[in-house]
Amino acid sequence: MVHGGQSAAHPQGPAPLVIAFDRRELTQILAVYGRKVGCGEWRDYAMDFLKDRALFSIYARVSERPLYVVEKNPKLRNKQGMYMVTNQQGMILKRGHDLAQVLRVLDPDLVVVS
Repeated sequence: MVHGGQSAAHPQGPAPLVIAFDRRELTQILAVYGRKVGCGEWRDYAMDFLKDRALFSIYARVSERPLYVVEKNPKLRNKQGMYMVTNQQGMILKRGHDLAQVLRVLDPDLVVVS
């Protein structure tokens, strides 16, 4: 028996929306990541999908802090751009509207096709 008008499948109501990278964005990020792994510079990554932003964290080795974080924050779409790359100290290295251009800060020699 269900009490309080809540169903057993959704006891708290609908699941909250989260921000994620789409297939095109992931392809661009993984192209840069794969090249750096192949060169031996990077070794691991993690993805976090939060209610206001998506994060792709890049690690050189197992450590507490990522070397770089690629962030997608749609709230900044009409301002500085929804993509940004930060370094281990949290400094913004590049921010913009075009993910391919933002990713160039990680690998200037690589041309990312969007």
